Amino acid sequence: MYTSIAPIVGWTVLVAILAMAWLRGGQAERLGSLLVLVAAVIAIAVHVAGREDLKPMLLLGDEAFLAVGFLLLALRYTSVWLGVAMLLQAAQFSLHAYYLVAERPHDRLYSTINNIDTLGVLACILVGTLLAWRKRAGAAK
Repeated sequence: MYTSIAPIVGWTVLVAILAMAWLRGGQAERLGSLLVLVAAVIAIAVHVAGREDLKPMLLLGDEAFLAVGFLLLALRYTSVWLGVAMLLQAAQFSLHAYYLVAERPHDRLYSTINNIDTLGVLACILVGTLLAWRKRAGAAK
């Protein structure tokens, strides 16, 4: 399926961080990781089964779903990591919207920004998980 090691490494990192968030994080981290997992599954489904003319709009809707999900989580749990994740997801939504409106094909710049932004969101979830884990360990003492 993949012709490069990079996507395999990317998926491994994504699954590892989401699993850690689910196992060691608090409620906000679990819900955030669930949002990212659902959005990733939707994106895969769009790429595999979506019509070529509808893919950009469906992917934009997927990014909007994730951005609104992080907004709702940030409003509910008022965590810094959620605020940063929400802003990064808003930037990713803007990237998709720009390429859709400008009718530009996805190029190397798009892929680079998209991947860096996704890593930023995953880093936010990881930081939130580590902070929740540390807080819980401190409370147990």
